[in-house]
Amino acid sequence: MITRLSSYFVRTLREDPADAELPSHKLLVRAGYIRRVAPGIYSWLPLGLRVLAKVEQIVREEMDAIGAQEVRFPALLPREPYEATGRWTEYGPNLFRLHDRKSGDYLLGPTHEEMFTLMVKDLYSSYKDLPLALYQIQIKYRDEARPRAGLLRGREFIMKDSYSFDIDDAGLAASYQRHRDAYVRIFDRLGLEYVIVQATSGAMGGSASEEFLAVSPNGEDTFVRSPGGYAANVEAVSIAPPQPTDAEGIPAPRAILTPGAATIDTLVDAANQVAPRADRPWRGSDTLKNVAFRLVWPDGRSELLVVGLPGDRDIDLKRLDAAIAPAEATPLTEEDFTANPGLVKGYIGPVALDGDAVLAHLGSEAATGIRYLVDPRVVPGTAWLTGANVADTHLIDVVAGRDFTADGVLDVAEIRDGDPAPDGSGPLSLARGIEMGHIFQLGRKYADALGLKVLDSNGKLVTVTMGSYGVGVSRAVAAVAEATCDDKGLSWPRALAPFDLQIVATGKDEAVFAAAEQLAAELDAAGVAVLLDDRKASPGVKFADAELLGIPTTVIVGRGLTDGLLELRDRATGERSDLPVEGAAARLREIVAG
Repeated sequence: MITRLSSYFVRTLREDPADAELPSHKLLVRAGYIRRVAPGIYSWLPLGLRVLAKVEQIVREEMDAIGAQEVRFPALLPREPYEATGRWTEYGPNLFRLHDRKSGDYLLGPTHEEMFTLMVKDLYSSYKDLPLALYQIQIKYRDEARPRAGLLRGREFIMKDSYSFDIDDAGLAASYQRHRDAYVRIFDRLGLEYVIVQATSGAMGGSASEEFLAVSPNGEDTFVRSPGGYAANVEAVSIAPPQPTDAEGIPAPRAILTPGAATIDTLVDAANQVAPRADRPWRGSDTLKNVAFRLVWPDGRSELLVVGLPGDRDIDLKRLDAAIAPAEATPLTEEDFTANPGLVKGYIGPVALDGDAVLAHLGSEAATGIRYLVDPRVVPGTAWLTGANVADTHLIDVVAGRDFTADGVLDVAEIRDGDPAPDGSGPLSLARGIEMGHIFQLGRKYADALGLKVLDSNGKLVTVTMGSYGVGVSRAVAAVAEATCDDKGLSWPRALAPFDLQIVATGKDEAVFAAAEQLAAELDAAGVAVLLDDRKASPGVKFADAELLGIPTTVIVGRGLTDGLLELRDRATGERSDLPVEGAAARLREIVAG
């Protein structure tokens, strides 16, 4: 059946929606693919659903090809399984929670590890049932604090999540590799430029973890890569610490007056004036910056944390969030400083000044109640210019391991272009990407919590080991739109386009509309998905809409018909050419077939 634009449920917009920031968000709304319902929540219109269905089909084909079987869980889930794994609390405010009429606790599923685990536990009991892989394509819900970018960061989204179940770690490694290979095929077919990077597991748990990122300057994720092949999400980068140095010959710490020097820049200027070095000027990298936070856990517990790092680096908040999850870091309040007089804002340091003596200050959590963690670069023997915990005062020649000892290491400083790769494969370069897939070797976290065990070949009960593998299906629609659009509109690759081609009838001549109908009917009968623009609108409006909708091939039936010619336009390249009416349908079938 021919789809006619005159009766199709779509209305294009000439102006960008007020809340849209990214090109994909603007164009998907303007072209009539999606419509906003509430922040982070969108309805899918017929055009959008056709693209979404093609993404889902690619995902299903590749999952089926590795032997995974499709299931479907409800979105409305009981509290108890998430309580058993601790995620009812760990998810904190990101979880949509609700009560039924009997005051029972429920949630809208953010992800379904618990449900998959319990289903397998209910039905399988022997090693002979394994390995097993199950998947679903389903709506997920997360109460994002700042939903933005249309489909890229919403509160309701469509995801493919799959899970592997194996009797041992070797089986898990094989299942993980099968899924990884399937993901490569999925993203190749979607036509995305992507990179596979090391990642953190976050609230999911588990050991090995990799992300598939679509390379995009508008992506929310920052990743690094090296000439030698190292690639990681910035949260997962682990700095290789330098070797400890010999502090022999470094004098005892001494105080310098630094009035008003509460920032690294003002501190360096002050130190160069009042205590100039003999070898070179003081630099930000010579200073030890100490940043105080309050860590707050989802259950309400909290504690103070001070992080020491070289003064020329800032803390990367995403790296910090990943390192301390599920806790959250909040800045100290004036009340916190008042309650902890040893922490002097702008002058915090790992030792405290007491008359002429330097006394241990933050060096022991047990002694102070404040945890002190340092950057990996703060190794024993390194000397620092740092705060004295006294207003307008800093200390010179404070040596790690001699004058203070940290409670541990916290690698959360910003990563910069040119930093060495942890594996020695060259300098790192930073880029931006959109997370499209995330795969985990979960291990036995959920199986242990929920009691998923089977009998092994010796008749002994063993805990099943699991893998978890996600693809952002609705996000893929936006990511492809983001990667292929231009200033005129969307430009879909043929594998995802809502229609194979669009026929545009221009002018008022009935012969033009009749010819367009005939061509559309012939192509439709041959199995080509055609969108026929039969509206009584001006050619300019039709041409603008054709570019906005982004269908790969447009055939214009117009003035050239009297000469036996049609016009062919390629949306991706912008190329235009004449197409003889005679044999047009056969030629168009060839183009669509590739």
